[in-house]
Amino acid sequence: MKALRARITKGLCHGSVLETCDNSGAKLVRLVSVKGSKTVKRRKPTAGIGDLVFVSVIKGDKEMRKQVVPAVIVRQRREYRRPDGTRIRFADNAVAILKDDKGNPKGTIFKGPIAKEVTERWPGIAKLAGIVV
Repeated sequence: MKALRARITKGLCHGSVLETCDNSGAKLVRLVSVKGSKTVKRRKPTAGIGDLVFVSVIKGDKEMRKQVVPAVIVRQRREYRRPDGTRIRFADNAVAILKDDKGNPKGTIFKGPIAKEVTERWPGIAKLAGIVV
């Protein structure tokens, strides 16, 4: 996992409901925790593009439901600024489910665009990405 070039505005808070953009079996997930998040005492962690998070599966396959799995945020509605000055925002909030913490995706197909920052940071996701914005 590489460092990000841009300072991403954190647009997703603890408890946010997100869609999945892959064919891993999960449809809707709830953000449970953010890996590597440092906050002030009692402040809930927030997450942005490219962050490794742990999510609880709300809707999906029978064996996937009620499990906590690692995921990477690939799209967020909250606008963020890139180093070249452009501002990017997506139509929805979406995650890609991972097999392990190393960044190997569980699904084999990604639906919709994926942020460029995610493909730079997670090479396993970059291999399967169809549209990179």
